[in-house]
Amino acid sequence: MLSIFFNMNDPGYGTVAIISITIVLARLIDVSLSTFRTVAVIQGRRGLAWILGFFEVLVWVLVVSEVLVTVKDHIWYAVPYSIGFATGNWVGIWIEAYFALGNQVVRIFCKDGTQMAERLRAVGFGVTEFDGRGKDGPVAMLFVAGERKRVTEIVRIARDTDPKCYYTIGDVRTASTAPNTLTK
Repeated sequence: MLSIFFNMNDPGYGTVAIISITIVLARLIDVSLSTFRTVAVIQGRRGLAWILGFFEVLVWVLVVSEVLVTVKDHIWYAVPYSIGFATGNWVGIWIEAYFALGNQVVRIFCKDGTQMAERLRAVGFGVTEFDGRGKDGPVAMLFVAGERKRVTEIVRIARDTDPKCYYTIGDVRTASTAPNTLTK
């Protein structure tokens, strides 16, 4: 593909710069899509994974494969290739965090679970409370499931209510509010 626009066998300095920038951008797009697609696959989002995979491979076949052929003759193209790959990982993670697809559960351990549960419920979160025993005695355990986009809000409310609370966050692959159908 690049050979259509540039003489890949005898590039001048300007051509090398343009090709290098093209390599970085192509790799950045390719790897960003790959990173985002991987998350979509893990979350079971088949349609999104298909679309991202299609464009990821399209970029790879049209641009990146051409670079791989060229690198054997022009080793300096390995540097922009590597820069694009590394930057693509960073950008892909940033894009995925921006969209924050999926749900998570925040497990909060604190002394006064009632007050914290009331504050969380007041802003629309469902909270399940349990009594537990920690290393220092009785604790309240709160389970709060919500969209990943709102997890920072859950944590902020928890910390505002009890700065010493302990919490963990986990991904939720599937959840159900329907009656248990496994026992039927």
